[in-house]
Parts: sequence; C-alpha cells; structure tokens
Amino acid sequence: MRYSSFFGRVSTLLTLSFFLSVTTAFAQKYTISGYVRSETGESLIAANIFVKELKKGGITNEYGFYSLTLEKGTYQLVVSYLGFETAAVEVNLSKNIQYNFKLKNAALTKQEVVVEGVRADQNTRDAAMGRTELNMEQVKSLPALLGEVDILKTIQLLPGVQTAGEGNTGFYVRGGGPDQNLILLDEAVVYNAAHLFGFFSVFNADAINNTTLIKGGMPAEYGGRISSVLNISMRDGNNQQFKTEGGIGLISSRFTTEGPIVKDKSSFIISGRRTYADVLADPFIPADAIAKGSKYYFYDLNAKVNYKFSDKDRVYASAYFGRDVFLFKNRESGLNFEIPWGNATTTLRWNHLFSNKLFMNVSGIYSDFNFGTAVEQSTFRFALNSGVRNATAKVDFDYFPDIRHQIKWGAQYTYHMFTPSVVEARSGENVFTLPGVKQLNAHEVAVYAQDQWDINDRLQVNGGLRYSNYTQTGPYVFERFTDSDLIEKVEERTFDKGDRIVNYGGLEPRLLVRYSINTKSSVKFGATRNLQYIHLASSSGNALPTDLWVPSTLRVKPQIGYQYSLGYFRNFKENQYETSVEVYYKQLFNQIDFRNGAVNGLNANIENDFVFGNGEAYGAEFFVKKRTGKLTGWIGYTLAWAWRQFPDIMEGRRFPYKFDRRHDLSIVASYDFNERWTFSSTFVFATGNAFTIPESRYFIEGRIIDQIGDRNNLRLANYHRMDLAAVYKPGRQGKRLKNEWVFAIYNVYSRLNPYFVYLNNTGSLQQQSLQIEARQVSLFPIIPSVTWNFKF
Repeated sequence: MRYSSFFGRVSTLLTLSFFLSVTTAFAQKYTISGYVRSETGESLIAANIFVKELKKGGITNEYGFYSLTLEKGTYQLVVSYLGFETAAVEVNLSKNIQYNFKLKNAALTKQEVVVEGVRADQNTRDAAMGRTELNMEQVKSLPALLGEVDILKTIQLLPGVQTAGEGNTGFYVRGGGPDQNLILLDEAVVYNAAHLFGFFSVFNADAINNTTLIKGGMPAEYGGRISSVLNISMRDGNNQQFKTEGGIGLISSRFTTEGPIVKDKSSFIISGRRTYADVLADPFIPADAIAKGSKYYFYDLNAKVNYKFSDKDRVYASAYFGRDVFLFKNRESGLNFEIPWGNATTTLRWNHLFSNKLFMNVSGIYSDFNFGTAVEQSTFRFALNSGVRNATAKVDFDYFPDIRHQIKWGAQYTYHMFTPSVVEARSGENVFTLPGVKQLNAHEVAVYAQDQWDINDRLQVNGGLRYSNYTQTGPYVFERFTDSDLIEKVEERTFDKGDRIVNYGGLEPRLLVRYSINTKSSVKFGATRNLQYIHLASSSGNALPTDLWVPSTLRVKPQIGYQYSLGYFRNFKENQYETSVEVYYKQLFNQIDFRNGAVNGLNANIENDFVFGNGEAYGAEFFVKKRTGKLTGWIGYTLAWAWRQFPDIMEGRRFPYKFDRRHDLSIVASYDFNERWTFSSTFVFATGNAFTIPESRYFIEGRIIDQIGDRNNLRLANYHRMDLAAVYKPGRQGKRLKNEWVFAIYNVYSRLNPYFVYLNNTGSLQQQSLQIEARQVSLFPIIPSVTWNFKF
C-alpha cells in the first residue's frame, strides 16, 4: 500500500472533525425539514434552500429531503432550482416544523425568478470541485447524432472529459481509463453504457430526472473507481395525473407513460425505446440477396414504481433492461455471425426518517452485463461468452445536526461474479471447451463517514474517510511463467470453490476545502485516494462490448489512484456567469494492458496475457458558463497530458496514453428566440488520438513482417466539428396534445474526421511494384435529422 504522511494527517483530522460535529448536535435549537419536489411529485435533487437572514443554507439529498436546524426566530426560506420558479416562505421557528415545497416548472424560460437576498452562488460557496449537474431540458435541446439525445455525449462537452472517438459514447476523465468511471443508474452499476458498438448510450433521456458528474474530489460515499462518478437518477413518475410522451426519429422511437397509482402517495413510470432500421430495410432487400436475413437493432426499457406509506417511510423499485442484437448471414457461404449483448439492473430502496434530522436509505441492487458472440458454418460452431454480475446491499444515513454540518455515513457489501471468457467449439457431434475457470468470485465490503462543515463564513471543509476490503474466493488457477511467450511454466496453484485466495483493502481519505475570498469568488483544494478492485481488459479504446471485465486476483492487483486539484472560482453579473480554473495532478498504480502478441479473450487464463504498470496525468481546465437568460451555454478548454509506463512495454520507457490529448475545446450555446423557436449549436476541437503504426515492413519467404516501434508513436489529425439544432413548438397546441419538432445537422461543414488509420498494400513484390500507404477511415459526413416529440 502507498500511504503518504499527508494522508495520514488527513485521516486523523477527518476523524476528529466527525466527532466534533456530532457534539454540536446537542445544542438546543429547532429544526425545519421536509422535501422539495416538483408539482408532479418528482424529487428535486441538490435544490438550494437559502435562509435569507443568515445568508446560509443547504441542499436537498438524492431524495429531495432537507433539514435546517436554527436558533429560535423568524426566518424567510427561499428554495431555488434551475428550470423551476423560486419559492419563498416565512417561518416562525419556535418548535420543530415539517414543511414540503412544491416548485412550479418554468417550462418556457431559463430565467430564474429573483427574490431579494437570494444568491445562486453554489459554484463558489460549495467545497465540491469538478462537479456538474446537467439540466435535462437543455440536454434535449442540443444537437445530437441522428437526433438521438444522449447524456454521455453531453458530458463529453465538459472540460476534463474526453470522447473515445467519432460519435462514440465512451468517455475518459482526466487521463483515466473507461473502467475508472463509476456509472450509476438508480445506484446500480452500469458496466457497458453503449448501444450500437458505442455510438449511442443506454440512457433514455425521457426516463432521466437528474444527472451529476463528479470528476475531481470524489466524496467518501462513492467508491470502487478511481477517476469519476456519473450518477443518474430515474424519474419517479407523475403522482398527480396520467401523462404520455414520446418521439419518432430517423432510427428509433421512444414511448413513455406515467401516472399515479394512488394520488399523492404512489406513482409509476415506464419508458421504452427501439431502433427500427432493420424493420424498415427488410422489405427492400431482395429475397436472393447474399446478406438477406442480416439485421441489427437495439432496445431498452426503464420502469419504476414508488409508494409512500407515511411521512416517514417510502419505498422505490426501479429496473432497466437493454439489449443489442447483431446478426449477419451470408447465404453463399452459409456463414452465420451473431453478437448479442446488454445490461440489466434492478434497485429496491426504502427511505426512513428517524427524526427531522436523521434520514436513512437502505438499498438492494443487482447489476448484470453479458456479451456473447457465435460463428456458425455448416456443422461447425464457435462461441465466446463473457460477463459480470453484482449483488449489492447498502445503507446510507444523512444527519443534519445544525446549519453548519451535513454528515453522511454508511456501509456497503457487494458480491462480484465475473466470467472473463468462456470459449466453446462444436464440430458435428463433437463439443470442445477450452480449459480454464468459468467464473471468478469476490466479496467487497466498504464503510464510510463524511462531514460537510462550514467552520466559519469563509472556510468550508468536506472531509471523509472510507475503508474498503476485498476478498477473492475460489475456484481459481494461478499460473506463473518464466517468459513472455508463456511456454515454460514454473508454478501452478489450484483453489477450490469457496477457498479464500487473497485479501486487499485500505483507507481512502477524501478532503475538499473551500476558502471564500469574497461573496463572488473562492479558492478550492481537493485531495483523494481511491481503490478500485476491478479492471477492464481492452484492446481498443471505444468501450466495445468485447472488452472483458476482470477482478483483482492473486496476480492482478487493485488499482490505486491519487488525485490533487486546486481551483479558483468566480461568478460575475449577479451570478449569471460562472467561471473557474482548475489544475490537477493524478497518479495511477497497478494499471493493466495486453502483452505484445496477445489476442483478447482467447487465452483460457486471460491473466497470463496481462502486463502491469503505472500512469500519470496532469493538466488545467478552464470553464465559463452563462446560467440564465435567453442565451445560455458554456465554453470549456482543457490543456492536458496523460502517460503510461509498463516494465514489459518499450523496455520500461513511458509513452503517451491513447487518449493523451494536449488540447480539447468545447463551445455550447442555446438561444430561446421566442416561445416557438429555440436554437442551439456546439463546436468541438481536440488534438488527435495517439496510435501505433509499424515503423517498417520487411519480407521473409514472401510474407510481410511488421516492425513495431514505440507505443502510440503517431497521432491522428486534429478533430473538429460543428453541430446545429432548432426546436420548433407549433403555435396551435391542443388542450391535451403538445408537440415539437427537432431539426438537427450533425457535422455542418462535413469534416471527415479520422476514425482510424491502417496500412494498405498495392502492387506486387515479385514485380517490384509493391507500394505501402497509410489510409484514413472516416465515419460521418454531414448528417441532417428530424425528430417529432409529443406529450399528452
């Protein structure tokens, strides 16, 4: 383990501050608490509750709950949430009070209702760094590839977040890998968040209530990843009246229905989406076509129900199920090729209010991702399957002793079940199965405590301490070889089912500090240590379903990440503009990559194909955002470096990571022209990806042999693209039916951005006319799209 003296002192400080915080709870004060929800009953997450007289306040938790403990007196409470009208109430706090807020949707404007004394300065007064809340209405108004609204493509427009490639939903945060992002849907881990081999995400925007990205300063409540958290909450459903909405686009359609089961107490929502290119194209494909019967489609389904038993108890059940199906048939050769993959998640939650200060949530969670591929021809069949499943139980507490403290603590247990790869082959009646472990199992336990403490009006500390412990259990086979070609085996150990194999664990201190220079600006510092017990074995950079998830084992050590960040935050023009500059430094230990010559997934014991090393990333992020008004949007720029270093690659010399991009620029703008028209545009520029190409080629007995040089020794051409969109709401809307048209143009000036580069041979070696040239493959030229959305 790698503990610095700094983190040792941080752990002591955090423990002391936690006990000091609990002591303050015994002062005689009164509490006002309750929930902040929309008129339809949706919980408003991270809504601001501001006490005008004290110039202080708090935010709601993930279920819309708030609690403020104040001295006896009369106060004006103001609640604000972007996209909703601000609400205010005067309270005489001479006893404990429960008060629930219902905010009205300000549907046709991004203006906030101004109440004297209210400061929308969460950007400068909160200790959180690298944290972004996405407004779903703005996400839906931005231009999208083929009209498919995509949360993951929107977060790629933020500084410090990089895309995996043209049109791809894979993302990389501050030099980390795709497996280092914790993607949660109603607390359930989503292992592969992509449809269509990465071009669309699995998240249907119509079913999403709130999206939060944390890319720096991860609080102690989150663990299991070392780079970022993307926390997505599904909508609860309208508990007042039945509503239906949907959309018809070029490649897919969406349909959502919601409504009350028992008004004000219980509601449901069901949302589905499916592509239909296969259905539309099939009638136009001749019956004698070679590829007749080939198809591709994806679909997903979100469902959620909740019931309020009393003011103190509420239960939720939510689920997601999605599948991609790719089938290729060649009638001439008799070749059939099939690739199905997908995710399934289920979350059961119980909220309980012990008192007006103590909130509890208990969750039972199940996540499943599986991938399969099968090739069949005549009597021969080859199949490969892989996947990962989790069963999780967790409990979290929110405690609000007074207005200066918000304390959280909890515990979590997860049972991991990994199937890195199972390969089977059949020839006639003979079935062949490659030897090896079919499933790898592990137990992971974590406990945490954290406190957001306003020490005084200028200094806020958000400190936390997490302890995690991981145990691998059998069955398992450990092998050790003397050479990289895996020929001479010097050790083999076999473990039976249930045997305890290896144990890892450690402390994960988290510290965020904010110092307010004045009412408009602040300086923030963050330092975190994270442990990650799973890895993604990938031979590509595009988050493909063929990538394999593997656990930490006797051979594969847990990933360790340290991140330090420092930022200056300032608001202008009555908080209408938010600006920030952040610098960061990140260290990554126990990274994995494939050894030279390895073939992803075909080794019976995939661990033998791995090499191990470390990584380093650092950079600066610049961000300017206009929050309110007819024109909203942001400009983000990142200057960054990302490196990897493996003793078994390039003789231990460090090399640029595949997504080491020196410059990354995003410009996003949305303009409400009038009640009928909204226009939006995005522009992106990024340094080209690093890639490896042979330095030279030579010939032995007529065969071409590549001489591979340094890893990632060249770069693709720079990437840049502009998109436009317009949303039109017809003037004559029915009393029940509301509709809008979304017109979008992807890649307006049809820039042919490189997707990858390959070497092509032309001519003949024997005739001395052989020529070798590098060729670029590009995917998307200019693509117009139109989508019709409706509500009734």
